[in-house]
Amino acid sequence: MTSTSHKPLDLLIVGAGPAGLSAAIVGARYGLHVLVLDEFPEPGGRMLGQFHEENGGWWVGKREAERLVAECKALGVDICCSLSVYGITRTDRHWIVRTTQGSKSAVNVLIATGAAEIPCPCPGWTLPGVMSIGAAQVMTNVHYVKPGERGLIIGANMLALAIARELAVSGVVLIGIVLPSPGPLAGADASPRQQLKRLLGLASLAPSTLLRIGGKLANSLGLAGVALRLLPRKGLNIWGVPLQLRTAAVSINGEQQVESVTLANLTHDGKMITGSEREVKVDFVALAGGLYPLAELAAVAGCPFDFAVELGGHIPLHDEQMRTPLEGLYVAGNITGIESAQVAMAQGRLAALSICGEMNRLGEYPDKLLQDGLADVRQVRASALIQFQPGISLAREQIYQKFRAFQETRV
Repeated sequence: MTSTSHKPLDLLIVGAGPAGLSAAIVGARYGLHVLVLDEFPEPGGRMLGQFHEENGGWWVGKREAERLVAECKALGVDICCSLSVYGITRTDRHWIVRTTQGSKSAVNVLIATGAAEIPCPCPGWTLPGVMSIGAAQVMTNVHYVKPGERGLIIGANMLALAIARELAVSGVVLIGIVLPSPGPLAGADASPRQQLKRLLGLASLAPSTLLRIGGKLANSLGLAGVALRLLPRKGLNIWGVPLQLRTAAVSINGEQQVESVTLANLTHDGKMITGSEREVKVDFVALAGGLYPLAELAAVAGCPFDFAVELGGHIPLHDEQMRTPLEGLYVAGNITGIESAQVAMAQGRLAALSICGEMNRLGEYPDKLLQDGLADVRQVRASALIQFQPGISLAREQIYQKFRAFQETRV
């Protein structure tokens, strides 16, 4: 990498996932000198392992990543992988980004670092054969290696459901999705009532018309408790995988590797039923604790933060145009809240338009281009098949209000 003594880049992007690559394309189209950095060996981020049915066909993340990378290369975007960014500081005129392969300076920096998985501890979780749900996804869909012959998912959330679908389509046998054992670390994730309430809030995404209608009705009438009592012990069949909201994993068992999991039944209010313990044979376990925004680099830069459960936790304060309160620092993708790859791509495009606007590169009608970019994000979000939490749009409006209030205090 070149020295910081050279002319600063117009735009440096940290993260070669859907948001970062999409931003790079738009920036390069408007004449910006763009560099994208990523710690993984190849660009694409989480897209590389994702696929799902959409509008009567399959959306395949690997193909989408290949398309974005090809377009970046055609536009002259530099993509550097296999390096880590560990520091970012502001001078009077630009940013200095420090990496394991030297430092770079840039007028604008877009942090698009994505999300990380939340650990879901369980007795026996250090055994070989226990992995995060994301690791199972990468093994199966990126490296084409089955994580095992017969597996179980611990943790019932949208991430678990989405990846369970991918694994099942790829021929991986899953005997079910169960809750973690009740306790202080599991919290609401071990509550059948809370988990059903969350899933009912996303009822529009259910895999069948009957479940969508029934889920919306139960949610609108506040019938989560009633619905829970009516759930069969064997669970609901979700894409061929039993979703067992009244079953918890007590322990993962084995000598040298995973051999079985001990399960127990739960009451509708989440209490373990004594004497219901039984052992099921599996050779791998996928832990699905959910995702949180990977936002440490924004903190290092000095960006203020806010907390929103609906968005996955602590996120950098930003406005609807993806600007942070720090001059020349922007964010896009799951660092701003956990959503789908399509939303991340729309946010990346919008962030690049904002940057180009600040640099007077948008031509005769900059305001229209920015409004079109904002409308694009809203439309993609409203139609997204995969949504991780209810209330995302409202939570984002609240973040934007807090951004405006923060800016007013600085005037």
